[in-house]
Amino acid sequence: MSTSAADAAAQRGATSNDAGNDDAQFRAAGSDATQLHATGSDAARRHGDTVFTALKWISFIHSCVYLALLICAFAAGKPQPETFVLGLAHGLLWIFMSLACIAAAKARIVPLRLAVAVAVLGGIGPFFGSFEFLRAQRRRAAQREHVLPNVSEM
Repeated sequence: MSTSAADAAAQRGATSNDAGNDDAQFRAAGSDATQLHATGSDAARRHGDTVFTALKWISFIHSCVYLALLICAFAAGKPQPETFVLGLAHGLLWIFMSLACIAAAKARIVPLRLAVAVAVLGGIGPFFGSFEFLRAQRRRAAQREHVLPNVSEM
């Protein structure tokens, strides 16, 4: 092997080792979306925050629709077409939220626990998902205090 071929092979080895180190750093960051976005670009973090906030508010809307369905079905004597419309809205929101939260968990925007709560328990009570969104939001805020520097101290 010539000197230039040996140098090229050494460069390729260094490059693949660097890629392995980057991969190890990515895995070391953990599975929590806040830490992954904190180590990534600011735009990726903002996108994750936007998706998280949108899913959180859709979850709250889903909980309100479900509460209205329960009141309509059990307290109001099942008036039609209100019960049908609310039931259809609940079912479609549950399917949408399940798919969206599973995709967000795969992208590490929401924790797996939250996605499971929405997908598994959301059909019988979307309040579980809304509670998990509040829980995850508090956890994200607490982690940001530890990950990001305080601007007032600079």
